[in-house]
Amino acid sequence: MTQQRSTDPRHAPVTVIGLGPMGLALAETLRERGHPLTVWNRTPANADGVVAQGARRSATVADAVSASPVTIVCLKDYASLYTVFDTAGDALKGRVLVNLCSGTPNEARAAADWAHERGAAYLDGAIMVPPPLVGHPGSVFLYSGPEDVLEAHRATLASLGDPRHLGSDPALAVLYNTALLTMMYATMNGFLHATALVGSAGVPATAFADLALNWFMPSVVDSTLIAQAPSLDRGDYPGDLGTMEMNLSALEHITRASAEQGVHTDQPRLMQEIAERAIAAGHGGDNYLAVFEIFKKATRTP
Repeated sequence: MTQQRSTDPRHAPVTVIGLGPMGLALAETLRERGHPLTVWNRTPANADGVVAQGARRSATVADAVSASPVTIVCLKDYASLYTVFDTAGDALKGRVLVNLCSGTPNEARAAADWAHERGAAYLDGAIMVPPPLVGHPGSVFLYSGPEDVLEAHRATLASLGDPRHLGSDPALAVLYNTALLTMMYATMNGFLHATALVGSAGVPATAFADLALNWFMPSVVDSTLIAQAPSLDRGDYPGDLGTMEMNLSALEHITRASAEQGVHTDQPRLMQEIAERAIAAGHGGDNYLAVFEIFKKATRTP
């Protein structure tokens, strides 16, 4: 069964496959924005709430895909995508599939090939906000794949958040997502370790957070990285304001201070080891950003 098409692109029909917490947030937001909505989930009861609000529940994946020009998939991983669509037959032919599951770049490229074999246009995507912020101002969704496909359905995707197109390579969205998550976890671990370090002297986390997050990160760290990003592209790391050797000394002090204060030392030891590798690779006179050259190479096998 095909839904009646809206002539307003802002209210185009859309299907959502997968109704976990994030899938439900996507579905509810689309319905609230006026899109005729069809949903399918392996556990049908998960759709009860959004169906009560006006969405249509499909009994099969094929029926759900046939109901709308665009199907948004929010499943656990790429393997789940193949399992769920195993019974869809040729329903994807001529449709647009927007896949928002997480995985690896190779998995994204394989999924794009899989979709093309079934006659579907394919966008791979990444959701950069938690479920409660879907559809809110400032929310960002990353997409990669054919730009004309995204532009044709920009109004629908914009209902969820600002759609950022990263390029035609379908792997770019998941690669960006992985890179940003790497930065997030490294930043959080840095803050948590630093808070544990000052906390060993009885400093409350709230007191340290004010200095660390409201001043140090934006004024020192963020501004430095923004200013120095062109140097990373050039591979230019002048050490006139501080060398890798000087930074290694600071990292050694962090490791020693952590040990003295009874705080976990693995993280500073790892940072120290990375600086030592950079020096061994000939970057002792460069500034600390030269560790970028170490990160660009595969990990050496002991």
